[in-house]
Amino acid sequence: MIVIVDYGVGNLFSLVSSLKTVGADVIVSGDIDVIRSAEKIILPGVGAFGDAVDKLKDSLLFDMIIERANAGVPLLGICLGMQLLFEKSYEFGEYQGLGLIKGEILPLKGEINGELKIPHIGWNSLKIIKKDGILKDINDGDYVYFVHSFYAKVTKDTSSETEYDIDVTASVSNGNVYGCQFHPEKSGEVGLKILKSFCEL
Repeated sequence: MIVIVDYGVGNLFSLVSSLKTVGADVIVSGDIDVIRSAEKIILPGVGAFGDAVDKLKDSLLFDMIIERANAGVPLLGICLGMQLLFEKSYEFGEYQGLGLIKGEILPLKGEINGELKIPHIGWNSLKIIKKDGILKDINDGDYVYFVHSFYAKVTKDTSSETEYDIDVTASVSNGNVYGCQFHPEKSGEVGLKILKSFCEL
């Protein structure tokens, strides 16, 4: 069973719907015992990094997610959920993340052409760096849907990137830990392929 972590940071209906479309056995839960027993875990998220970390810690999920990932349970972070996988974020301050992916989360503002809009909202194509795990059925040039104001620079854990004036990490992988800066549940057939591949891990 796949458990989507519910810690009060967004509407999860479209994600649940997309996972059911690809045949997943999925539930949404904030119960620590339910999440601990999951075969796979999805960490979603919209909003501010610091607030999300506080909510995970208040619900005792922060350390438990690290524990389960270190035990080999497949983990997928989506949007803010991907950013939380990193070591640190500089979103309106400085905050420690889960530390499962090396690197830091930085503001797009000041890094990109001032004529480009922030947040970055819309469809961008992927450049595949590591065609494994959740990207095994994805090709260079496939389009996915982004909504974000902060980003991760390309690192050794980057599995795909996109361009928004600068190179932006689009997805990451480190062993059993995966992340997507984009929203697979809003990315049509390409997104469904990514979710299906995660289900098959």
